[in-house]
Amino acid sequence: MNKPIVGIVAKHLKQSTKRLDTVIHDEVEQAIFDNGGIVIGIIPPNEGKVRAEDKWYDNLTTTEKHNLYDQIALCDGIILQGGSYMDEYECFIAKYCYEQDIPVLGICAGKHVLVRAIGGNIGPVGNMSHKSEERYVHSIEIDENSKFYKIINNKEIMVNSRHVNMTTSTPLFASAHSSDGVIEVEEAPNKRFYLGVQFHPESLYKQDENMRKIFIGFLDACLEYKEGLNKEEN
Repeated sequence: MNKPIVGIVAKHLKQSTKRLDTVIHDEVEQAIFDNGGIVIGIIPPNEGKVRAEDKWYDNLTTTEKHNLYDQIALCDGIILQGGSYMDEYECFIAKYCYEQDIPVLGICAGKHVLVRAIGGNIGPVGNMSHKSEERYVHSIEIDENSKFYKIINNKEIMVNSRHVNMTTSTPLFASAHSSDGVIEVEEAPNKRFYLGVQFHPESLYKQDENMRKIFIGFLDACLEYKEGLNKEEN
């Protein structure tokens, strides 16, 4: 199989006070299928919901960690989804991917996971820009020295918005900003693909070539990782 396999990390979804379910957003999985990848779900290792803060803790048991390792080993790349919270197991996954140089794409809250996983901090600015119904909300300016610029090949693009604007103290490189100074894209220059976006390209890639390029760039990195593993095995 030449297609890269992408693991989308499922998030706990609290449906009631008595049960927890996990969710993978259809738009995210479809974006991978439509752009040449295969999708599997990375399932939380336990049913407990433990919100991750800036100083998150590795609270997983040895068995829970190995359940995650075995799932990730099936994949050539990982996606961390958006949502209203971050769980500590998501930070554990992101940190492991960072250390192992496994391609990982973080979307919205997933970007914050990438930051927190390696010691960064997240703090609110207070500028609400959660405009889910609008196709485009604002532009972002991209640093020409970034990996993200090499993917997009454009200095400025329009994006959507479903978030409260956040500021960060981050060990990552801020590769794109909005006009009010919010970091919209962050990346690890020394990694194959460790990149997070504040917006939601999965909602725009069918109409917007720039958004499609994000998934193509990610999948190219996944394929490179896959081919590297195959060479090591041979």
